Amino acid sequence: MLQTILDNQQPIIQAPMAGVTSPKFVAACTEAGLLGSIGAGYLDGEQTKQFIQEVKKLTTKSFAVNLFVQEEPQIDIEVLQKARMALQPFYDELGLSPVQSVVSKEVFAGQVQAVIEENVKICSFTFGIPSAEVLQQLKEHGVYTIGTATTLAEAQLVEQAGMDAVVLQGGEAGGHRGSFTAPLQLIPLYDLLQQVAGNIAIPIIAAGGLVTKEDIQKAIESGAQAVQVGTVLLVAEECEISPLYKNAVLASKEQETTITLAFTGKPARGLANDFTRRMKDATVAPYPLQNYLTTTIRKESAEQGNAEYLSMWMGENSHLVQQTGTVKSIVDKWL
Repeated sequence: MLQTILDNQQPIIQAPMAGVTSPKFVAACTEAGLLGSIGAGYLDGEQTKQFIQEVKKLTTKSFAVNLFVQEEPQIDIEVLQKARMALQPFYDELGLSPVQSVVSKEVFAGQVQAVIEENVKICSFTFGIPSAEVLQQLKEHGVYTIGTATTLAEAQLVEQAGMDAVVLQGGEAGGHRGSFTAPLQLIPLYDLLQQVAGNIAIPIIAAGGLVTKEDIQKAIESGAQAVQVGTVLLVAEECEISPLYKNAVLASKEQETTITLAFTGKPARGLANDFTRRMKDATVAPYPLQNYLTTTIRKESAEQGNAEYLSMWMGENSHLVQQTGTVKSIVDKWL
């Protein structure tokens, strides 16, 4: 049962948010009564293991690890060259040398091994469904598995694969889309819940645009057994993103977010800025190659305090986020 896995915590999961989560933040969410989640998408096996160990030093409660499921990209040299050329103006404006080589390495197996070796009992997945062999391996070690879906068809595939629960990601959600079937669809959360609830038997975790106590209650009343929240926690004191990013969340207005492939090669929702606008029709390399090509741009932008070239992932309802403070003070508003 999902509630058992949640270790009698609140039926609220901290969204993994790869690149944003830190051991301190995950532990703070866990200690505040949420299910903390390590966003391990950009880590390799050894880094995932070290991250888990750091969280364990800060909390004795259960937490989850989120992994990216991805196919090895077919490297088209011409596409890669065009993607580099599209980014050249940004390298020039920031005084950077362009990234000359990108190498995509296999890290997934090492991450799965880290989850098993460190005895983590909850593992969620984004961008697809792990192989039957991986799921069987995790099941043999008592790991509760959670998939991500953005449509009814994807949710049914997650269930058919034998996973224990599914995160239903509404179109409002910030960060990367968990989609793994074409075409990309941005179905509003409550419409998605209406489509899926009753059509699958595994527990549903609702995600996307959930900011207030009322949002959470409505999602539960609409067929979800739990919810996953992200954007509202970005402004917490324990969240170690830059002040630039936090201020952008607090200052955001309605309809200021956009879906872009420009930063990573995967569609993701974040604050629209000069980079997303100028890259709207540009050639983009497939994930994770585009992510490697833009890493130095994002890093240098942060160091220069330039929000126009930063990927600042946030949900469609970021304009409703107003309360800063500790994670616990934010969570207490929902209870």
